[in-house]
Amino acid sequence: MREKILTFIEKNSRIHLKDLAIMLGVDEGTVVDELQRMEEEHIICGYHTIIDWDKVGIEKVTALIEVRVTPQRGMGFDKVAERIYNYPEVNSVYLISGGFDLMVTLEGKTLREVSRFVSEKLSTLDTVLSTKTNFILKKYKDHGTVIAEQTKDERIQMIP
Repeated sequence: MREKILTFIEKNSRIHLKDLAIMLGVDEGTVVDELQRMEEEHIICGYHTIIDWDKVGIEKVTALIEVRVTPQRGMGFDKVAERIYNYPEVNSVYLISGGFDLMVTLEGKTLREVSRFVSEKLSTLDTVLSTKTNFILKKYKDHGTVIAEQTKDERIQMIP
């Protein structure tokens, strides 16, 4: 049942618990109890809303920063990642494969604000060897949700 609950709420965290209970074939109290247990066990780590800030008219810059680091003896990348994710500007930190070690995402009001964070805070950490900053220019899909306006098929259907 846990996997089914998680699958449903990952797609729509605002689903009514009554509806979820009906889909699972259990009573609402069972769903509430299971959700609470998963929150306490930190299986469910938070609930998020995806916003298309362009439609609101608020300027935001999102950056994906690839970071190459020197792992710390006995702790690997965990301590370095912790040091980075403790900055309030940082949205997420991932250990990745490839030419870099970590992927850091953050948002700022301007390109300059994000660049300043990278040059004055991130790059100055003694364990950081190099960074590569990529700015998101447009979001088409985020966390499984299509954000971009979908074009309508304007072809004329031909019936044989």
